[in-house]
Amino acid sequence: MKNFRIRKGDKVMVIAGKDAGKVGKVTKILRKHDRVVVEKANMVKRHMRANPYTQQPGGIVEKEMPIHVSNVMVVCSACAQPTRVGYKYIEADGKQKKVRFCKKCNEVME
Repeated sequence: MKNFRIRKGDKVMVIAGKDAGKVGKVTKILRKHDRVVVEKANMVKRHMRANPYTQQPGGIVEKEMPIHVSNVMVVCSACAQPTRVGYKYIEADGKQKKVRFCKKCNEVME
């Protein structure tokens, strides 16, 4: 399984493609395909057929499609800028804890 520096719930900025510059929250991570789903980014229209068994109406539905993980950057909550992510160990309750930190301002990201 691949390890990404991006986690579900992170605030990210799209840095490439038609939605470059948009900021949104990661809703899903697709590790098998190296992709993430960002809310309100990479929106497409899908023509859906009605399903009477699940009471799902038909019509044209807008939904988010996955974006490659290399085309998004984590936005730091402290400095509010897109940044690279590093890892370091901090002492917490007598134990070493691995945490992510912002490479621009050195603040721990939670």
